Amino acid sequence: MNYIISINQYLNELIKIIQSLDTKSLDCFLSILNNARHKGNTIYVFGNGGSGATASHMTGDFNKGVSYGHKIRFKMICLNDNIPTMLAYGNDVNFSDIFVEQLRNFVKKDDVVIGISGSGNSENVIKGIDLANKVGAITVGLCGYSGGLLKDKVTLAIYINVNDMQKVEDLHMIIVHLAMQILSKDKSFSCGGYEFEL
Repeated sequence: MNYIISINQYLNELIKIIQSLDTKSLDCFLSILNNARHKGNTIYVFGNGGSGATASHMTGDFNKGVSYGHKIRFKMICLNDNIPTMLAYGNDVNFSDIFVEQLRNFVKKDDVVIGISGSGNSENVIKGIDLANKVGAITVGLCGYSGGLLKDKVTLAIYINVNDMQKVEDLHMIIVHLAMQILSKDKSFSCGGYEFEL
């Protein structure tokens, strides 16, 4: 069987989505991350399924890839990475509390909290974002489809307007790597040209 037509279709759709990205939102995202680095604030990131893998991947990239060799480093924690803690909350309390209860231990005003949800409607992600907003953290949502509840709850939404979970997840990972490469080269306290009130 020849898969060339399907391969080209998938890749061409990805190219269209990439070309439609809101670069001002991406600039804001990098500014938020860079501000957190220079102010010493902690960045928390989490999600379910593939989004959880993206959160973990991002944390590894930023704690090593973007921080190594820099005097001022990122402080990033993935709430997916302590599996016993997640299982304890999921089993003993409720699966919807696996992120919010971890955040209660740590999150402070002006920290950055990044929730990743392809649908934008993951209850456990929404609960974490609600708490972060309540304590005065800066919240970012990486979402797709219609954006769901997440899109309207966060300080900044990075929204992939496509009804395809794999393509949403593809773009979220591209955004992580884009941020990694750009910020790993930025040794100054520069937050881009787009004005964003923190």
